[in-house]
Parts: sequence; structure tokens; C-alpha cells
Amino acid sequence: MTKSPIHRQPWPDSASRPLASPLQPSVVYATDSPDTLDAQYDGQLPGYTYAREGHHNADVLARMIDGMEGAAGGLVTGSGMAAVTAGLLGAVRAGDHVLGGNQLYGRSLRLMNETLPALGISASTADATDADVFAQAIQPNTKLILIEVVSNPTIRVADLAGIAAIARQRGILLAVDNTFTTPRGIQPLNHGADIVIHSVTKLLAGHSDATLGYVAAKDPALQERIVTFAVTTGLTPSPFDCWLAERGMLSFPLRYDRAEANAAALAEALTGMEGITQVLYPTRPDHPDHNRARALMGDRGSHMLSFEVAGGRAAANALVAAMPEIPFAPTLGDIGTTLSHPATSSHRALSAEAQAEIGISEGFFRVSVGCEEPGALADLFARGIAAARSAV
Repeated sequence: MTKSPIHRQPWPDSASRPLASPLQPSVVYATDSPDTLDAQYDGQLPGYTYAREGHHNADVLARMIDGMEGAAGGLVTGSGMAAVTAGLLGAVRAGDHVLGGNQLYGRSLRLMNETLPALGISASTADATDADVFAQAIQPNTKLILIEVVSNPTIRVADLAGIAAIARQRGILLAVDNTFTTPRGIQPLNHGADIVIHSVTKLLAGHSDATLGYVAAKDPALQERIVTFAVTTGLTPSPFDCWLAERGMLSFPLRYDRAEANAAALAEALTGMEGITQVLYPTRPDHPDHNRARALMGDRGSHMLSFEVAGGRAAANALVAAMPEIPFAPTLGDIGTTLSHPATSSHRALSAEAQAEIGISEGFFRVSVGCEEPGALADLFARGIAAARSAV
């Protein structure tokens, strides 16, 4: 007797539809005929063929972020750095020059300093808080500018208006990493950006259980180049991570507002504590870019702040040890507060001199404030800072 081939059962039909998005882990999709497959690849019929080229859960998530950013056709990638990579390498070619802010996220700096030159793309950085200084760093072959609205981890605010005007005047693409501020704080495409980028891993997904990125370009032709690069190089997101992130996105506005209020309150409390040498939070009047932050984001300050304690590494170790309730983790955007030390995590690849140049010291910490009860954090940080003082 001839054995029949393994036969999968068709998905059951239903007159109703699920309220929650189904998780669709299939990596391949069966098609009725070669003509149908041709029509799908030619864009005449909708649907999916192979998950590296797109899948349900990624598209559902992308459309959610599109709506928040005022974008269309955005792409979800396997990580935030995959989104940065796709945005840059989909837009530039060998012989081009990329100019970045000098206080970008550490891995973005490594991409510019190490990876791009290896591909024949030159790169350099300049102070994004000063448009005039930034303009002087533009080269004849500068094709793209990459900045963050609020820098990671030094909480400096870019001169977005000035840099956007320069980019527009000189025909240079402007890419903005909006991870820190999120579209609830600002929508860069409405402020002159050509490309917007997110590490969805962070506050958008919000629960430290999904690794994803997002990139969208205003120009459909540019977006097609970005998508082609991402598909060709396999920067594919996991359906499960997309499904988790979509669920997290449903509570994003509530989480953002609560975390932002907590961050403003914590910044105020830290400012008055003995042993603190500086506190950086955009809406505070003593922030060096306070006026620019107000002009760009109004009263939105985001959930991120940084501070510095006196005493170097010994004080830093003591502070972390005295606060076991606050996870010491190189991430941001969790439902709860986390603490990170850029000198030993995100910016560890920089020399001590390079760290000092952008304001990172052994006593410098970044805080991703979470959704705890208002006021619950001040006592914990007071304990940690007291321990840091005692270690000096």
C-alpha cells in the first residue's frame, strides 16, 4: 500500500474573527499556482510567500508604528541596530559619507567608526546640539546625516530644526533615531526627517521580552531600497517577538505617560541630593538644552534621565550594590525602572578620553524610569547615593 504524503490541514474558516492578533509562526506560504505566485511577487495580489520577505505579525506591528509616526510602509526588523543598518545601507553607497551626532548610542557609533569604512563608506561625527558646528563637518560627498533627538545616554537635545534646514538646503538625507523620545514625544518626519528609526525593543514593546527595530522613509523609492537591503541580508523579525510587541504597544501611551511623570519627579528629587554632581532631564530649567527641548517637545521630557555621582568606579559600585531593587541592566524601556552604567556597557568601546569628551565618567549613570508608584523611587536612589558617598 502506498503511503500518502504528510498532509497539513487547512486553517478552519470562521464567520467571526479573532479580537487578539493570532501568532503566525509559519516561515513559508503555499500558493495555488505559478501564475498566482507571479502575481504576488509582481504586486498584483496580496499575501505572503516567505517570512524573510514579510509576515502577518511584522506587518500588523509596522502599521501600528506607522500610525504613531505619521509614516507609511514602515519596516519591522530583527533589532534596533538592524533598523539603523537597513536605514543607512539602504540609502548610501561606497564612496558616500555619513555624518552622525557625536553622542549617538554606542553601537551606532561603532557602526559608523568600524563597519561603514570597511564597506567603503566614510563616516565622521560632530556636535548635534550646534547646527553651525554640524554644518562645518559636512563634506562634499555627505549623503546622509544620523542623529538622535535626545542622545543616548547623555540626554542632550539635538538642534533638529537647524540640522533639518541644512540637510534640506544641501540635499542630504536626514535620519533620526527616535527611540528615546518615541512618537509620543515627537514625530521626526514632521520636523524635516527623511528617515525615522526605532529600537522597538525599548519603550514601544516595553517589557524586555522582544528584540525588534523599525525604520520608515518618507520617499517610497528610498523605503523600497531599505526593504530590499533588509530582506536580502536577512534582518527578519521573529513573529513571536512581533506578537509580543504588538501586545505591549496597546498599553504604550499609558506606560509612557506614567514613566515620564515618574522621571520628572525623580530628576527633581536627585537634584537636591548631596553627592550628585549633575542631573540631566530635558524639561528641567538647568538642562543645557532646556529651551530647545521645550521648542521641540513642549512639556514632554520622556522617561529617560542621567545623573553623575562623585567618587568614580568605587562610588558607582557602591551605588549599584545598595539598590538591589533596581535592576542594573544595559537596557531601557522596561515596565519597571532600570539602571545602566554607560562606561561599562553601551560606550565601553570608546576610550576614556572619548567618553570624557561627550560627558561620560565612571560616576555617570543612565536611568530608564518605569511605572512604579509615584514617589517610590526617590527613597531607593537616596539610599544608593548615600552608599556612593560613603565609598569615596
